Amino acid sequence: MSALQSVSLITQNPKMLNLIERINKVADSDSSILIIGETGVGKEVFADYIHRLSNRGQNPIVKIGLAALPTELMESELFGFEKGSFTNADRSKKGMFELADTGTIFLDDIDDSPLNIQAKLLRVLESNEVRHIGGTKAIPVNTRLISASKVEIKDLVEVKLFRQDLYYRINTVQLRIPPLRDRKEDIPLLVKHFLKRFAREKELDISNDALQALMDYKWPGNVRELRNVIQRASLFTEDVIKISDFPDDFAKFSDNEKIINACHKCFASGEMSMKEVVECLEKKIITEAITDAKGNQSEAARNLGLKLSTLRDKIKKFDIEI
Repeated sequence: MSALQSVSLITQNPKMLNLIERINKVADSDSSILIIGETGVGKEVFADYIHRLSNRGQNPIVKIGLAALPTELMESELFGFEKGSFTNADRSKKGMFELADTGTIFLDDIDDSPLNIQAKLLRVLESNEVRHIGGTKAIPVNTRLISASKVEIKDLVEVKLFRQDLYYRINTVQLRIPPLRDRKEDIPLLVKHFLKRFAREKELDISNDALQALMDYKWPGNVRELRNVIQRASLFTEDVIKISDFPDDFAKFSDNEKIINACHKCFASGEMSMKEVVECLEKKIITEAITDAKGNQSEAARNLGLKLSTLRDKIKKFDIEI
């Protein structure tokens, strides 16, 4: 399969390309879609992509993040309310389902919805009608539902935190977005995309060492974290992005990853025993700590959590040059 780059989806990872093929097959239906993926993988981007491909693409897509919405406001935001239905309700207001009529509604972090809201969501999805808070009239709505969760909803069902009937209703088609650490071949493509997006006028490049550091990193914040790292680096760089342009903790993590990966390769090759690999790793970590401390052994010992005498013994044992 070749790489795919659209307005919003950029990938050359086989799993991602297969996922996009599945999306292309179901986008034009009205089936409910559940997107599962870690925070920062781009669930909203996928929702936009699905909506644009669908026969509802020219109609509105309305997005609501349930995790950021106070519980007491969730019902009124989703379903609307009538004037005078509660304190400060000085006018009637449409809910998100009405605003998404003929289009798509995207419920992000649906795993954070309380049980009472889940019951009302199920009723709306089954009847295609909403009823305002304080209202008596059933209002027909024609919306396509896309939900997203950062956790396994079936696990929430087992512990009675999510309604099983609602889970079946929103889970007609399930899409799992792999985390960035599992599709690192996408990193160069994404870096190029973000550089064009955030520094088009600068025509920035990135050094091989900096790109390798990005490839080595684990990306707990996924694509969102990568975007932020590149955006920050592009603000302070005029020509070529280097490792020093990344956050300090990021650069340190990358250095440690290189050491650990190198030791893993030594052990896997069978050329070194476990004891030799452990000693090799210890020597490299101590050497890095001394380098970071610019030769100051007291500072290196503090950073390593060692007594100065212990550090000096290890320097002698491993014959480390200062």
